[in-house]
Amino acid sequence: MKIKSIFYLVLFALTFCSCKKAETEAPNNLVFSIHFDPEQPRLDNLGEPSQIPSGHAAQTPTFRGMSIHYIELAQNAFVPLGGGAILYQGKETMKGGENAVDFDQAKTVGDGEQFVTISLSDLPPGSYEWVRTSVTYQHYDIKYNLQNVPVIGEITNQSGTVASFVGFNTYISELKPNEHSITVNDDKKQGFWAFEPSFSAPYQAYNSIYSGQAPTAATTVVNPIFDTSPVPPGSCVVTGKFATPLIVTGDETRDVKVRLAFSINNSFEWKEEIANGQLDFFADDASKNERIVDMGLRGLVPSWE
Repeated sequence: MKIKSIFYLVLFALTFCSCKKAETEAPNNLVFSIHFDPEQPRLDNLGEPSQIPSGHAAQTPTFRGMSIHYIELAQNAFVPLGGGAILYQGKETMKGGENAVDFDQAKTVGDGEQFVTISLSDLPPGSYEWVRTSVTYQHYDIKYNLQNVPVIGEITNQSGTVASFVGFNTYISELKPNEHSITVNDDKKQGFWAFEPSFSAPYQAYNSIYSGQAPTAATTVVNPIFDTSPVPPGSCVVTGKFATPLIVTGDETRDVKVRLAFSINNSFEWKEEIANGQLDFFADDASKNERIVDMGLRGLVPSWE
């Protein structure tokens, strides 16, 4: 009898420990990371190869970071926007009078960094071919020249920082591209940008923040399935296809890592006033500055492992 009692006690202890272990095990996750690729093809809105238009010039920025507002997986090319599995959506606000992305609460990450982790239990089992990502904010460095500087004339091959907003609408309270900041306290539509040069002495007086607005509907938003699954004008829902569909069974025993690789190949584009293939600003008259026309990413190649 004593041996039998000990047996049941050990069996209970083992069962209890197993249950406690199962309860505390971390769930399997879907882990999204962001990557910037200057070598990926430069695509147009429909996912076709894109050349720089005559009279324009472009450069590949050096990215500091980016923010995504929305991530959706779609089973096939016929699933409408919002009809797939919506896995992530950032914070929004009405502070500026219209519904907008809340920039104060937006998460920004750099190249190769993890953006968001989502439980695989939130993704219905199935096969997913497409990823939709609504990009809202880009933060990068560019090269430029400053023309017509008093006494000096020209200062070439300078570096500056751009804060670029490509989402449908973004509420910005304060913006700091690099060392300086400006107060905005307003909604800004797709195409708003702020630029801060990084002059050293004795030219630091030119290190003010300059801002502007790219033309309406000029921002490239790559969507190869536009004919079957269009996105609203003014949004930045960049769409890309897995080389091999992501298949989820619901019985996964490990994390699934999704790599979102965005093409930054000549993604910063302007209309030239001086035909030199370089971005030119003018110290004597800002109205002559070469006009920025496109800041859209040039493609998305998602992959998983």
